[in-house]
Amino acid sequence: MTTKVVTLTVGPGIQRDGTLLASLSYIDGRWVRFQYGRPRKIAGYNASFLNASGVSRGMIMSSDNGLNYVISGYNNGIQQWTTDNDDAVGFGPTAITSPYTPSNNTLWQFDIGYDAYGTGNNNLIAHPGQNLNDISSTVNTRPLVGPFTGTTLTNVGVFTASGTTTSGSPNVTFAATNVAMGPGVSVSGTGIPANTKIVSASLVASVWTVVLDHNATASGTVTLTFDNNISVSGGVVMLFPYLFVYGNNGLIQNSSAGNFNNWTSADANANNISSTKVVKGLPLRGGTTSPAGLFWTLDSVVRVTYAPQSVGASTLYWRYDLITQQSSILSSQCVIEYDGIFYWAGTDRFLMYNGVVQEVENTQNFNYFFDNLNYAQRQKVWVSKVPRWGEIWWFFPSGDSTECNDAVIYNIREKCWYDAGQAMGARRSAGVFSEVFRRPIWAGWDQNTSGSYTLWQHEKGVNSIYTNQVNAIESYFETNVLGANLGLVGSPKDPGENLWTRIERVEPDFVQSGEMNLVVTGKGYADDVDQPSSPYSFTPSTLKIDMKEQRREMRLRFSSNVQNGDYFMGRVVLSVETGDVRGTGNP
Repeated sequence: MTTKVVTLTVGPGIQRDGTLLASLSYIDGRWVRFQYGRPRKIAGYNASFLNASGVSRGMIMSSDNGLNYVISGYNNGIQQWTTDNDDAVGFGPTAITSPYTPSNNTLWQFDIGYDAYGTGNNNLIAHPGQNLNDISSTVNTRPLVGPFTGTTLTNVGVFTASGTTTSGSPNVTFAATNVAMGPGVSVSGTGIPANTKIVSASLVASVWTVVLDHNATASGTVTLTFDNNISVSGGVVMLFPYLFVYGNNGLIQNSSAGNFNNWTSADANANNISSTKVVKGLPLRGGTTSPAGLFWTLDSVVRVTYAPQSVGASTLYWRYDLITQQSSILSSQCVIEYDGIFYWAGTDRFLMYNGVVQEVENTQNFNYFFDNLNYAQRQKVWVSKVPRWGEIWWFFPSGDSTECNDAVIYNIREKCWYDAGQAMGARRSAGVFSEVFRRPIWAGWDQNTSGSYTLWQHEKGVNSIYTNQVNAIESYFETNVLGANLGLVGSPKDPGENLWTRIERVEPDFVQSGEMNLVVTGKGYADDVDQPSSPYSFTPSTLKIDMKEQRREMRLRFSSNVQNGDYFMGRVVLSVETGDVRGTGNP
């Protein structure tokens, strides 16, 4: 018998779909990613904050004066933490107060916008959508706004001014503020009957005169509250400098430029662009038509572009283009931009937009995701990215889990798919990646030892660190059937005779920390029972692993499960030869 020396060559990614014999990629793995076509362990994660009061249902992060502000929305409200610029070391939480009514059905959407006419600061924009249990929910809620570094939010489009009323008259005058008045705006104050709205408004010499649909019942100078009645079911997004809100019946509505209290000026608009609910909006970056954005309805994608043009005596400021009406979206939180291209999960496929909407090819874990997804919990599917490794992660509840316990991962650079293998690091409910902070922060949904919830800083080290507890992270990967793809005995390349394939030696080639194990497994027939070997241990100094393992269909599983364990596979060399005559069952 002649010994062959072959290099372990397997395609990148983890092939969950189809049969073992059909796979050209790795067939199993946990907490492993791919770089340059080869497997390596996904990095570790540290517990940054242990005191979140509830399961996060939306997060945002931004930097101000050398500090990073991490904001999380949960069923009882919003909390804020501050951190440094690297290690997520800081303090919090600070409760952010608002008119929000607590609800277990809340799914938060956040954005940041500059308030040019109010505080002159960056503002946090928040929308507590009542749609965690149903993406198509038509319940409207008020968007909230307030200084990003502050602790108080108020309803969008609500402001106060000092005005003069005359009993029995519908006219009210007040000094001009940085707002615009228009029909339909609600007014309240001393001497103003309930449910009063503006009929018309005019500005002359810096003084507003508004006509109400009810007469005032008192005279004098009073503080008036003006309410633009902004309430939507979908969410919020900034297309700088405009704030957009969206929701039922295809509604897309925007404020005036840089003014969150002005929803009646000429550049403010409201339009129903679809028969179905708008559930997500994101800005389109750059180009000659900025600002612009993409909006996802339940069955379409619409592009909104700032494009002023005169039509008769009027000016139309916005253009609405239907990109496709043959689309779908799985959840409100499943869309992400990566280098100017938008990726999202539909109800039955993965999609992308790079000028046109098209399907993202997935021949590795397409069925794994859609067949195992707990569809009743679809609104909990959320997406994040890890640009360091070219990855997009879709977290999802698998099986009968009511929270996300796994993630499918698309590697844009490697053009392959893999998954987290239901590792503990995938048990996350929300998260954020901000370019001002080089590591993602993802929120755990299971209670910690103090009865609170943990915010984890990922892509740090190689262990799981919770306070003083340093725990190993199990990571492994398993090859496809070697005999079928390496030109070994029984492969299409070398059909050979009716003989087993025997491995005599493995020469590990790893950039490696800590001990690793190798298990040889396989079977006699395609549907036979696996026959794993005892584990072979090897260290960074191991030159070779001698063995006499033979199988008809052979696979190798490499694993690391020790503190400080890490690896990046190189070109593993195998010494193989023909074995015994293939009989029934495994030898």
